[in-house]
Amino acid sequence: MIKKFEWRKVAAGLVLVPMLALAACSSGGGRPQEDGGNAEGGQVAETERMKIALITHASGGDTFWDIVRKGAEEAAAKDNVELLYTSDPEGGRQAQLIEQAIDQGVDGIAVTLATPDALKSALQKATEAGIPVVSLNAGEGVSAELGAFTHFGSNEQLAGEAVGERLAADGYEHPICVIQQQGHVGLEARCAGVKAKVPGTEILYVNGQDMTAVASTATAKLQATSDADVIIGLGAPITLTLLDSIKDAGSEAKAASFDMNAELAQKIVDGEVLFTVDQQPWLQGYGSIDALWQAKRGGFKIGGGQPVLTGPAIVDQESAPDVLKFAEQGVR
Repeated sequence: MIKKFEWRKVAAGLVLVPMLALAACSSGGGRPQEDGGNAEGGQVAETERMKIALITHASGGDTFWDIVRKGAEEAAAKDNVELLYTSDPEGGRQAQLIEQAIDQGVDGIAVTLATPDALKSALQKATEAGIPVVSLNAGEGVSAELGAFTHFGSNEQLAGEAVGERLAADGYEHPICVIQQQGHVGLEARCAGVKAKVPGTEILYVNGQDMTAVASTATAKLQATSDADVIIGLGAPITLTLLDSIKDAGSEAKAASFDMNAELAQKIVDGEVLFTVDQQPWLQGYGSIDALWQAKRGGFKIGGGQPVLTGPAIVDQESAPDVLKFAEQGVR
């Protein structure tokens, strides 16, 4: 069960507090207010102004990344940081964004490593330029190898195993695990973890950038797989779409999920989704920016060379009401 996992690292993460874009844009969150405060009402650090690039593999319309960005912007506001946020789901173009940040003379780079091979050369250039790097969300296993001094995120294999153990304990034997981006190391690890605990798990690949295609592909799979008893979405928007597929297919399958937004939390409260695995994206955004600031201000290296885990944490119908109030505020 999830209590077996390394909660020491999770606790370390909690101590930190809680679209294609080819040109960097300032978040505006790091500009001090005239009274010396910031957008959240706190005091802005008096340290030298920094410029940090947050570069993700986010695609348009995924609310998960809005939460990551909100956490990053709050840290930037506190730390007197100019935050440059860019994203691209294609690895080669994400690498170009890293090189663009290097050319802009940033003081630090926070980056997701969903397709690490595509980013290796660009991150090597960052290291050679003396720019500190932290990774977040995806790529925990290769983070140090690619030059990051720490990583903020969930151990995706353990998260998948947590789901598999929960499903097996509840008697589910034939899950369908839906991967919305083939080759994404974190998503592949999630489904591999489920399958390690429930060998009857099937993998279904869909195009996560086209929700109509996600719905039709999942509906067809459910219609063709009469023994499927649960279908697992690896992101809140995917899971919400899968609920429609279950209805359209006339399937008896239940739905389970990874990640969180307010709508999904409400579905769990209402009993339409069994549970989700929360990796606390707000913390990932906040922690990665704050860690780069701490490295600049005092040479501090949060994590001691190890990943700082922000999950996994299972949210089910019992715990969802408490989480919902935070999800409605956009921090879960």
